[in-house]
Amino acid sequence: MMSRPDFLYKQVIFYSALDKDVLSFRADNLIITDAQKHVRLQHSCHKTFALFIIGNITVTTVLLKKAKTYGFPIFLLGSNFHLDSVIGNAAEGNTLLRKKQYIPHVPPEEIARLLIRQKIRNQASLLRKNRTPSALDKAIALELDNIASELPADCSVLRGKEGTASHMFFQAYFKNLNWKRRAPRCKEDITNVLLDIGYTYLFYFMESLLSLYGFDLYCGVFHTFFYHRKSLVCDMVEPFRCIIDHRIRKAHALAQINPDDFFFDKDHWELSYAKQIKYIRLFMKDILEYKEMMFCFVRKYYLWFMNDSEELDAFPTFQI
Repeated sequence: MMSRPDFLYKQVIFYSALDKDVLSFRADNLIITDAQKHVRLQHSCHKTFALFIIGNITVTTVLLKKAKTYGFPIFLLGSNFHLDSVIGNAAEGNTLLRKKQYIPHVPPEEIARLLIRQKIRNQASLLRKNRTPSALDKAIALELDNIASELPADCSVLRGKEGTASHMFFQAYFKNLNWKRRAPRCKEDITNVLLDIGYTYLFYFMESLLSLYGFDLYCGVFHTFFYHRKSLVCDMVEPFRCIIDHRIRKAHALAQINPDDFFFDKDHWELSYAKQIKYIRLFMKDILEYKEMMFCFVRKYYLWFMNDSEELDAFPTFQI
């Protein structure tokens, strides 16, 4: 099992074929050079936690051997950020953990309640951390705290409470962005496009953390089982969605989001192909800023699960 110092020693590497950079290896170092053959990145394979490849490339046996030798997974993403495949998962044979997942020592509904409570409380925290929180912000934050403290351990009711809380939060937090509603994957406005992109990268990073320990990514506690849906990853990102929410509001305030980077096609908005790297870097900077907290969260969850702990106070927490 990877320790915290080991994790902090390692880094996540992003290679984009969209920039026409070249990925190669030299003396156990991962090298990324630009079109003029200038070295943009030189990083030891020993220090690599995961390699994300964006766009279409030719995967060589050298790359596969390096990943296997140094134990880092390779995430192959399309130019639209969709995860096409994952190569390498050394802990996928952790059968003891998976047995405990399938017959958990604590009802799954109780675990779901703990995760969603953290999500809602982090939403309330964001509203209170506004530079000048309005009376509406304070009132909704208080209401969110009330909802979080009264959540039931019943997933059918919990989904309704979580949906109500998120609707209230977005209406207040994005009120200066001409916010209408959260419409996942519909891309009916620029903010929804950015939320989809940010949540997607958050999902991929959480997936790589859970894969370190060999969790069955399809066996969740809150999101229902669905063919080829990684429900556990969907569950575990819930407390961390606030990282992306905060980044989007902050980016708008700093004029880092340019409407000209997007275009309207038929009935939905899309991000321009040439501007994708700009927003990848924008979101990943914040995700990596919280990487230690996310790693500690997953590690503590793993230990809590493996020790058959019924101490709910020992359940991992994340507060933004």
